[in-house]
Amino acid sequence: MQEGKRQKQVGSLLNEELNLIFQRLGLTMIDGGMVSISSVKITPDLLEARIYLSFFQVKDANATLQKIEERAWEIKRELTGRVAKQLRWMPELRFYHDDTLDHVFKMEELFKKINPSEDKDTSK
Repeated sequence: MQEGKRQKQVGSLLNEELNLIFQRLGLTMIDGGMVSISSVKITPDLLEARIYLSFFQVKDANATLQKIEERAWEIKRELTGRVAKQLRWMPELRFYHDDTLDHVFKMEELFKKINPSEDKDTSK
């Protein structure tokens, strides 16, 4: 099902504000790794926001996701204060691990195994 215009607008707004909140609360650097918000998807009724988090060099992704979920009330409180004038109802926040980056790294490793001569300098 395709996202509607309002879903995209709300998702974009929440993505922008959540990035600022994550930076302010110090959630972008956890356990020596980086956490970033890869996307925010909103349900058609605008009552649930699915926040997909990308982890880079995080030792345990599940533990990091758990730490973020433990602070979800604090994140939601901050977010509510920032977007209260633009939204009637604050969507329920759900956090998910976006493992797209992991798949990219796995694919790169496979390509390197298939064709090891690709490691040449490309700045000719």
